[in-house]
Formats: sequence, C-alpha cells, structure tokens
Amino acid sequence: MADMSAMDVRASRRCFLGKTAAAAAALSVASISGCSESAKRSSTRTSQGLISNGDTLLLQGDSITDAGRARGRENDANDGGALGRGYAYLIASHLLAERADAGLKIYNRGISGHKVFQLAERWDKDCIALKPNVVSILIGVNDIWHKLNGQYDGTVEIYERDYRALLERTQRELPGVKLVICEPFVLRCGAVNEKWFPEFDGYRAAARQVATAFGAVFVPFQSAFDEAVKKAPPAHWAGDGVHPTMAGAYLMGRTWLAAVSGAPA
Repeated sequence: MADMSAMDVRASRRCFLGKTAAAAAALSVASISGCSESAKRSSTRTSQGLISNGDTLLLQGDSITDAGRARGRENDANDGGALGRGYAYLIASHLLAERADAGLKIYNRGISGHKVFQLAERWDKDCIALKPNVVSILIGVNDIWHKLNGQYDGTVEIYERDYRALLERTQRELPGVKLVICEPFVLRCGAVNEKWFPEFDGYRAAARQVATAFGAVFVPFQSAFDEAVKKAPPAHWAGDGVHPTMAGAYLMGRTWLAAVSGAPA
C-alpha cells in the first residue's frame, strides 16, 4: 500500500506539472496573440498618419492644384470634377479607396494664377467656411513667374511675410488645424530658364522655413522632381517647366501621400 501511495503521488505530481505546463503554454500563446493584436491596432493607427477618420481635407494653391476643377461643383466633397485633373484628384482617389470607411471629405479650392496674397483675399470663403481639419497649400511659383513677366513686384520677403500671416490667421480661426506646406517646384524646360535662379531657390527655402515655424508637414516636391529627371527629361514631368504632366501629377500625389502618411496625427 505504501508503494502504491508513492506511485499515486508521483502520478499526481506529473499530472499537476503537465497541467501547469499546458496552462503556461496557453497563457504564453494568449499573451503573444494579445500583443500581436495590440501591435496590429497600433500599426493601424500609425499608418493613418496626419489624416484621422472623419477629417475634412482642403487642398489649396494655384493652377497646379486647380488643374481644371469644376467651379460649379466645388462645394461637393469628394466630387471627381471638383477635384480637377491633377495631383489633388490623385490624392483624393487614393484616400477614398484605401480608407473607404474613414468618412473623409476632400475639397480642392486652387485657383490658377494665384499668389499668397490672393489666397488671403478669399480665405474666409475658400478655407475657414469649410472648417477643414487638414489644410494643404502649394503656392509660390506665380510669385516669381509673374514678377519675371512684369505683372507683379513681389519679393521672397513679401512671400514669406504674407505666408506667415495667412497661417497665423488659419491657426487662430481653426484651432487644432493640421497644416501641410508643399514645396514650390520648377523643372528646367519650357518657360523656366536661368533667369529664375537663384531667386526661385529662395522661395523654396522660405516655404520650408514657414513649415518649420508652424509645425507643418513639409512635402519636398522639388527633391522628388530632381530625382525624377534622372529617369526622364524635365519635359516628361512638366512640359512648360511648371505645370505637371500626367506623370508629374502622379509623382506629386505619391510624394504628398508619403509625407502626410508618415506624419503623426
């Protein structure tokens, strides 16, 4: 009886240890699974970048943003015609497909020929009234182009001063707004010649300084095109050196999305 009792104890101990090991394994799997799910949720949140669910996104600027948009439909969010035929349309297409359940509203209010002070003149209607959560601005090429054509007497200093005033007003009237400042760009072909330089580089630098000062996401368009011309000549990307071709607009869309998707909300 004593031997049998010892065997029972050993068997009981083996059973206990087996159950304990199984429980530990199950706990370990559950823990790993939980961590994995947590990581997935965290990854999902991070991958959304600057734009959060339910956000209203406004794309502003000159003809590059305008891209032939339908003025009569500009109040219709996510309308293909109202978004034009350029990078704004491509950005919206991507966001509305990849984040179809996010409830995003996207508008394009770019106007051909505009400079910074002209954005300011229409800012109440074409920005503040829309109450956007995210405002993306591409402006600057006309500030130098029109000067070279004798139609404007602005300077880099005026450009930066006006830009800062516009963003101060935007942050004051739209508390919590998220800003995206796009780098002005040109390619050396068409209307763009050596007369543009080095002054144009000053506009690019000013846009970057403004982005830094206001905590905005900066989209490096010029850098993207500088890389692109290693693959194909400038006219492939922007026939007149200013307005992007289909390939150029696609490159802009990708560059914008990369910068904005990698930014914290």
